Amino acid sequence: MPVGKVPAVQTRFVQGKAAYHFGFRRDLQGKAAYRFGFRRDLQGSRASVLRFRQDYVFLYVMSLESLFEQYTGAAPVSVVPLTGSASHRRYYRLTGADGCTLIGVEGTDADENRAFLTIDHHFASKGIRVPKVLAEDGLCYLQEDLGSTILYDALADGRSRGAYSPDEVALLRKTMAALPKIQIEGAKGLDFSVCYPQPSFDGRMVDFDLNYFKYDYLKLTGLEFNEVRLQDDFDRLKADLLAEPSNTFLYRDFNARNVMLVDGEPWFIDFQGGRRGPIYYDVASFLWQARARYPEALREELLQVYLEALRAYGPVDETHFRERLRLFILFRMLQVLGCYGYRGLWEKKQAFIDSIPPALDIVRNLLPFKDYPYLTEVLAGLCGEDFSTPPSAPLEMTEEGSSASLGMTEGSTLRPDEDPLSCQPDDAPLSFRPSKTPLSFRHEDPLSCQPNGAPLSFRPSEASGEISSLTVTVYSFSFKKGIPEDASGNGGGYVFDCRSVHNPGKYERFKQLTGLDAPVIEFLEQDGEILRFLDHVYSLVDAHVERFLKRGFTHLQVSFGCTGGQHRSAYSAQHLAEHLVAKYPVRVHLIHRERGIERWLPEECVECK
Repeated sequence: MPVGKVPAVQTRFVQGKAAYHFGFRRDLQGKAAYRFGFRRDLQGSRASVLRFRQDYVFLYVMSLESLFEQYTGAAPVSVVPLTGSASHRRYYRLTGADGCTLIGVEGTDADENRAFLTIDHHFASKGIRVPKVLAEDGLCYLQEDLGSTILYDALADGRSRGAYSPDEVALLRKTMAALPKIQIEGAKGLDFSVCYPQPSFDGRMVDFDLNYFKYDYLKLTGLEFNEVRLQDDFDRLKADLLAEPSNTFLYRDFNARNVMLVDGEPWFIDFQGGRRGPIYYDVASFLWQARARYPEALREELLQVYLEALRAYGPVDETHFRERLRLFILFRMLQVLGCYGYRGLWEKKQAFIDSIPPALDIVRNLLPFKDYPYLTEVLAGLCGEDFSTPPSAPLEMTEEGSSASLGMTEGSTLRPDEDPLSCQPDDAPLSFRPSKTPLSFRHEDPLSCQPNGAPLSFRPSEASGEISSLTVTVYSFSFKKGIPEDASGNGGGYVFDCRSVHNPGKYERFKQLTGLDAPVIEFLEQDGEILRFLDHVYSLVDAHVERFLKRGFTHLQVSFGCTGGQHRSAYSAQHLAEHLVAKYPVRVHLIHRERGIERWLPEECVECK
């Protein structure tokens, strides 16, 4: 057969394949067109939903405007949406031509609205400081405007520092002193049947919160546990929580976000989830709020303020009160961990992930519970402790809130704010390794744990006060001038980019200053952003330092860069250097490259110079 000659049958076969492929392509094109049309329909549906929501909101705003006009006699000149609470309720500030302002509230549940309105009227009649409801219409109502200052915002400086000023303490004292009146006077004559979603604190509520902890936190950690034994302890805990009948009001969401400040006095909002229940829950909710960072001495002071106000309504057995309170702190922290697990570990919201270590710190200080031995064992595993054989005597809360009765020695374990395993990168969930050894939050990193799986723990005391052979070089630098080279030849270590932090260099008053000057330091620390950034840095660098000390390595380099190498990087380098020297027996060579500043730490380390 001549080369290039194709038999007729083969030609037909090839043509048939081509026709088949052409038809297949047409089918694909048809499917693509169908999918494109489907996507357009979806987009149209989304647009319809969006328009529906806009129309829905518009109707409620119209209703609020109508209520405003009925109440004041004139239509509002402006309606401004406000940042609401965690619920689906919407808030607006309506302003009249004369400057009068009222708050408009759009609810989504008639029963929830009825609960709020009923409790609000009742509380007001008892002289409790709550916003007065002025007009209502179905799911909408108007209330007096208490302003824009909430207690949570007023305490921002103290929360970021972990130390509260006298003015901040005074606000906290007033708030705690007002709580017994809400709980006791507020309960007298209240129709609890209107409470939403249920009239009283009961076994179902306890089950909901304990299961919240188990399914949305504990199971996400990967910690192995015996579900039957845990449920046995849950049942005992539930029976103990419900052991005392109560006829007092349980606020349920008593926290600094639900306290408004008017002329320096606390006013109370968002109590629509309240019900009949024990007084201990709200005390635990407020004073043991994980993110508040109340020092133990302040927490004890505020507890005494509360007890003194409570005694106005009858005698208080303080020993019994503290025993009951301890149970409710445990219960509340389990519920909180469930929330942090769902919002943080599941939904990947970093703020909730960052709240887990301080919550575990509170749990750690409560342990052990002799009546719940297996729950104690599980919680100890989460906290990086070992209470598998609890002491015979339960933990007693001292005035300092310490855990001295546990026989714990200083430096025997890492607190969450010191634990190199306690944080993860912003774009990753916390990672836990199933293990029967005590667990801490772990990075997916070979440096993050010891060979036996136990949390790293290295203290200067272990080196008998002697400086080790490890030198940590810490740089601040400008990215415009390049990343510092590692003169040791080890590859450069960590390089941290500080440019995500609010830049003081944008403001004229800071341009001639550096991150070592007090005004810049105050500016950077004001919103706590750089402190959170450094918490993550400490976690990573501490893990390296501890492993390098164990293995006898001699050099590690850490560099902080920002735009000019003047403010954010200088602050970060300085603080890391001081942190490492205070915590470990290392030499630190601190170099602020763009400032021409170079020093050795500790200062007495003469041979380093």
